[in-house]
Amino acid sequence: MDLRLYDTLTREKRPFVPLDPSNVRMYVCGPTVYDFAHIGNARPVIVFDVLFRLLRHIYGAEHVTYVRNITDVDDKINARAARDFPSLPLNEAIRKVTEKTASQFHADVAALGCLPPTFEPRATDFVLPRADGKTDMVTLIRELIARGHAYEAAGEVLFDTQSMPDYGALSGRKLDEQIAGARVAVDAHKKNAADFVLWKQSSADEPGWDSPWGRGRPGWHIECSAMSEAYLGDVFDIHGGGLDLIFPHHENEIAQSRCAHGTAMMANYWLHNEFVHVEGAKMSKSLGNFVTIHELLADWPGEVLRLNMLKTHYRSPIDWTLRNVEESARTLDDWYKAAADVRDGRLSERVLETLSDDLNTPQMIAALHGLRSSDLGAFAASLRFLGFFSESAAQWERRKQKASGVDAGRVNALIADRTAARARKDFKESDRIRDELAAMGIAIKDSKEGTTWEVAR
Repeated sequence: MDLRLYDTLTREKRPFVPLDPSNVRMYVCGPTVYDFAHIGNARPVIVFDVLFRLLRHIYGAEHVTYVRNITDVDDKINARAARDFPSLPLNEAIRKVTEKTASQFHADVAALGCLPPTFEPRATDFVLPRADGKTDMVTLIRELIARGHAYEAAGEVLFDTQSMPDYGALSGRKLDEQIAGARVAVDAHKKNAADFVLWKQSSADEPGWDSPWGRGRPGWHIECSAMSEAYLGDVFDIHGGGLDLIFPHHENEIAQSRCAHGTAMMANYWLHNEFVHVEGAKMSKSLGNFVTIHELLADWPGEVLRLNMLKTHYRSPIDWTLRNVEESARTLDDWYKAAADVRDGRLSERVLETLSDDLNTPQMIAALHGLRSSDLGAFAASLRFLGFFSESAAQWERRKQKASGVDAGRVNALIADRTAARARKDFKESDRIRDELAAMGIAIKDSKEGTTWEVAR
């Protein structure tokens, strides 16, 4: 079956044809580790994990390389370090911030059922020339200067956007309409307003590296150009990330990489996921609807969050609501009860067909509901392929009980009392116990084999 993906650059859904089927390569922009990742950050992690799984299935796990970076040098990190650890030297404070937040990010995304990427480079390891010869930022900047695409001014090195005739193709912005975006300074020493920083000076109390242009640190965009080339080469198959990264970040990555190497492309396919809103509003700390993955995981299993994210196509906005999460939890409760312990089955072709149509996860979930009633073996195998069913049905139920604070002994005793009341035809007492259990959040089901119970979501 043919995999088709929507390419932001060409603005069309087209067949995916890898540069080398024996070496399929994908790069996705990872977190800037100055704070715990929020639910919006979870979306690209989950979306591209599904694509990673699909590519591994099609081409073989050993033939797919997935790189997701960690940005651990950034002015936001500096500010957080100075705020949280004012008594420490800045470099030591920065290390504390980045180690803590990166560790939490790894724990969070693992709980969401995501596979680790093949490589996860940290920006600070790719600033200066490396002993292993992998691409570094300083060498990449020197190449841009040598090719006439960058210049020094006022202690900085800037990319000359006028040197690239088709700059702006990804975002569709004409050069004369450009305005500086996030993390791009607007200064008089620029040749053009849209020129962006490749290298900037560092003060004595800021992190910095010695370079041909003095002690300083890299601009944001050059980091991903260096790290993607280091592991994937000058041109690779897929570059992904959130919609907010199209401009300026991905636009500027393209400019740097193409101009440094003289290539027509940086990546053959550009994929971008839409935004996540919370309860109908843009997520914002000022609105009180800013929620981290870590906070959500305190209330919900990671698989519930994963399913809730996949119910919406990645190119459509998500409205993240408590009602939808509760619905996802009930769905998973049913799925676990039905098939978590089923082991004999093969991955559904229908599930693969829906995913191969630009990761159509809503149709994929519809296919899963169909399998739920027709083929539990394929149902279970497909859910495992998608990052679900990491536990047995019993483990899932115990997790629910623990999360709800249910006293299983007390519940079993009440059910025994109810069974005795029913046996002596004391239906008033039986109904009273049933109501008491319901008030505790316990749903019971009577059958010929006896009474079973579960925690109601």
